[in-house]
Amino acid sequence: MPYPSKRSFQAPLLLATVLLAGCGMFATTPPPASPPPLPAYDQVAAIRAAGEREKSVIAVNPLRDPGIAALQDAAKRDEQAGKFADAAATLDQALKLSPDSPDLLQERAEVAVRLKDFSAAEKLAHRSWSLGPRLGPLCARNWQTVVEARLQARDQEGADTARKWVAQCHKPGIPRY
Repeated sequence: MPYPSKRSFQAPLLLATVLLAGCGMFATTPPPASPPPLPAYDQVAAIRAAGEREKSVIAVNPLRDPGIAALQDAAKRDEQAGKFADAAATLDQALKLSPDSPDLLQERAEVAVRLKDFSAAEKLAHRSWSLGPRLGPLCARNWQTVVEARLQARDQEGADTARKWVAQCHKPGIPRY
């Protein structure tokens, strides 16, 4: 009985290799999806505009402690001058005096956005929302901050969910005729 030679195995193996390699040449794979572009607008202005647009029946405005109010005013001046790190430090000082103040937490979140610290901004906004009225302008600013942080993280689904929460901050009034 004759045994097959090495050559008789090489030809079919070579043919199979060539055919398999050829299949890979024509395989179509979709190009990788490009991430959505990052926002090219003033994100803090968008956050504050969400609060200004909110014309809810409920608008909670806490009484301001004079010492904390002075720190908030100083932080606002620093922010307007472009000294975002100084504004953050001033607001951190105010938060040491009043750590559970929803408005201070939101102001600090907005400065975190200016500093491009979107993770901290989102955490601060969530904390502000959990301690705050959960309705009205502050609520809208909280959730718009989350929208901006999610957009920065290229999480469109998360941003869409947060937009729904912005809408839920509105409490319509009773129609009076």
